Amino acid sequence: MATNRRRYSEGLAKAVILDTNFLFIPLKFKVDIFSELERLYGISPKCIITLGTIKELEYLKNDAKPSFLKEVNFAERLAQKCEIAKIQMMPEEKVDDLILRYALETHYPVATNDLALKKKLRNNGLSIIYLRQKTHLEMEGNL
Repeated sequence: MATNRRRYSEGLAKAVILDTNFLFIPLKFKVDIFSELERLYGISPKCIITLGTIKELEYLKNDAKPSFLKEVNFAERLAQKCEIAKIQMMPEEKVDDLILRYALETHYPVATNDLALKKKLRNNGLSIIYLRQKTHLEMEGNL
């Protein structure tokens, strides 16, 4: 037990993978995802996004209405606070599949509200962080 405490105090923070839709929570629901993640973890976790998430945000900007463009720009600013995983998308792979593959490799929890992705994560025994009752984050599984 003391070993774990020492590890975290030396800066080996836990991590979480953020899905694209998760970056829209603060503006839509007025929930600070970073402070909520810190509440769940007990420390400030390393937030990670994939290159696929960045590409998905860029794609969403195309032909976006001004109100939605505001949300996408806000999500991009939040993404800049995250570390980018150096994992490439495979041909024909979707962003959710990339996130699932990365989560399987790292065993990091995934923060998402996407029902299909949550089902895939559950089926693979991975932990999920999601918005609960539009007010706070909740975790399914273990850190």
